[in-house]
Amino acid sequence: MKVEVKSKKGLRTILSVIVDKKNIQTKMDERLRELQKEVALKGFRPGKVPPELIKSQFGKSIYGEVVDKILKESSTKAINEKKLKVAGQPKIDLKQFGEGKDLNYELQIDCLPSVTLKNFEKFKATSFKVKIEDKIIEEKLKEISDQNKQFEDKKDDEKAISGDQVIFDYSATVDGNKFDGSEGKGVQLELGKDLFLKGFDEQLVGVKKNDKKILDATLPANHPKKELANKKTKFECRILNVKKPKIGKIDDEFAKFMGAKDIKDLKFLIEKQISGQYSQALNSVTKKEILDQIEKNHQVDLPQNLIDQEISIMTQNLKLEDKEKHKSNNEKLAKSRIKLGLLLNEYGEKNNLKVSDEEVRNEIQKQIKGMPGQEKMVLEYYQKNPSASQSLKGSLYEEKIIELIKSKINLTSKEINIQEAEKIIAEFNKPNVDTKAPSNPSTAKNKSKSKKISKK
Repeated sequence: MKVEVKSKKGLRTILSVIVDKKNIQTKMDERLRELQKEVALKGFRPGKVPPELIKSQFGKSIYGEVVDKILKESSTKAINEKKLKVAGQPKIDLKQFGEGKDLNYELQIDCLPSVTLKNFEKFKATSFKVKIEDKIIEEKLKEISDQNKQFEDKKDDEKAISGDQVIFDYSATVDGNKFDGSEGKGVQLELGKDLFLKGFDEQLVGVKKNDKKILDATLPANHPKKELANKKTKFECRILNVKKPKIGKIDDEFAKFMGAKDIKDLKFLIEKQISGQYSQALNSVTKKEILDQIEKNHQVDLPQNLIDQEISIMTQNLKLEDKEKHKSNNEKLAKSRIKLGLLLNEYGEKNNLKVSDEEVRNEIQKQIKGMPGQEKMVLEYYQKNPSASQSLKGSLYEEKIIELIKSKINLTSKEINIQEAEKIIAEFNKPNVDTKAPSNPSTAKNKSKSKKISKK
């Protein structure tokens, strides 16, 4: 095989590749011998069909199959020989081919740019820590208590009021007819929340245990059965019990009921939860501050094919008119993402950062624990979608890179209250704010190793 650099302009290199016809013939003969064991033709015993006969009947398809394989192998070898870092898919332009001829083609390659990193230590950023006031924790405790209130029986002659719990059976009809789901047993309803049907609760105010009452209601517009949507319905209800809310004490017993050791531990868990919710958003603010400086302080030439590919991914669900309307902004954002992806990946490689399969598995387990009742669904999602695991690995890789950068730069820690945090987050989330989310650095790394070939 002969490989020469035909031209080199910017990030685009064109290689001329010639594969000797003798090598092609050798591959053809090998494939014919393989097929001799597989092909069954009338009049010949299995494995005894002459290669000449196989060639006469299937020659063109065999030649195409062999050449495709040679193209893949020789193009990969040519790229490695010239030590090129490929961005996206190279293109093949066939110049000469055919049985008995050398295979001559040109390989058009868009290369990844060489990246020279500047010293990050001069960069500055602010890390935010949210102070959760006692008042906020107490409000959250009260909210949890209200959501988990317990009820105790009322006397048989006591009437239900708003806030009470009514337990009842019902039988419903539309135009005098029963329908699927028209009966319910032991339904528990907290009056005043209007969680069943609009106006249903207020008709139960005043009922007592063992009462029977007919209620009128309208089925919802989004009822699963279209023929029942917005239908006026009569509910014959038999009241099984009426309960009033217990005066809840927010004490150690309540904390244990909620899964904490005691009330102090429950308050700590609440503070941690609220703080975590704000920290996640504020970390994005800090990250953007860092990425803005990295992008501003580096100049990188970008391959056009990667820009086009990123724009295609970003706009794949947009209408054509929306793509055209935001074309300039989309290109700017695509360039920013690719540039940052390349810079972060270079930093990760220089510092020998890696994400192990074990770390990915641990992150998946963490997600599973955070979604009680949906464990099987989360696990199956990752098992059936290898690309999701790869994407998760890329996110962990980026996270490691950002954390390392934070440890090197001048990072100022600032304590703020919830009101200040909400103001910062709101400002960050304003429309048209460029979040500088980079093209995944591990994806940029994978693109440089892509060996898929597309023919012109």
